[in-house]
Amino acid sequence: MENKKELSPEQGEELINVLTSRFEKNMNRHTGIEWTDVLAKLEANPERLWSLNEMEKTGGEPDIVGHDNKTGEYIFFDCSAESPKGRRSICYDRTALESRKENKPENNAIDMATAMGVELLTDEQYRELQKLGKFDAKTSSWIATPSDIRKLGGALFADYRYGHIFVYHNGAESYYAARAFRGSLRL
Repeated sequence: MENKKELSPEQGEELINVLTSRFEKNMNRHTGIEWTDVLAKLEANPERLWSLNEMEKTGGEPDIVGHDNKTGEYIFFDCSAESPKGRRSICYDRTALESRKENKPENNAIDMATAMGVELLTDEQYRELQKLGKFDAKTSSWIATPSDIRKLGGALFADYRYGHIFVYHNGAESYYAARAFRGSLRL
């Protein structure tokens, strides 16, 4: 199998249809953004379309959540109600994965995100996402962890409970059936 980060024309068209529909159903997430402008950028950046497909096929339901006026980039986040199913039961990073002596998870958030061509949401981005709806009311998501915390063995995750956003810490090697990660992609 080829490891080319490009979709077939059929796959691209199918994903564009999904993204178009999601964009139209969730206008509150991207006020003032025109789909035709986004579509032109998608068509000009097939590798980003491939990354969006990776987000989609792992259950992330990517959608546009903003536009960076300085760079002209559109910003996509995983907008699934709960953490993406295809990315659950993973620890934080490769170091954490290798530190486990037994019961190792199959993968880790950092390597998966890198392979998909996305980045983990930061604390700030996670809080911005929560302004657009209620996410992770039953699950949690690893978020980008500052290096000083990671050097001490910890990693951060977040969720939404009791009407509030909570950011917690865990050992980076931990993993749970209800924890994944949410990605961000700039186009």
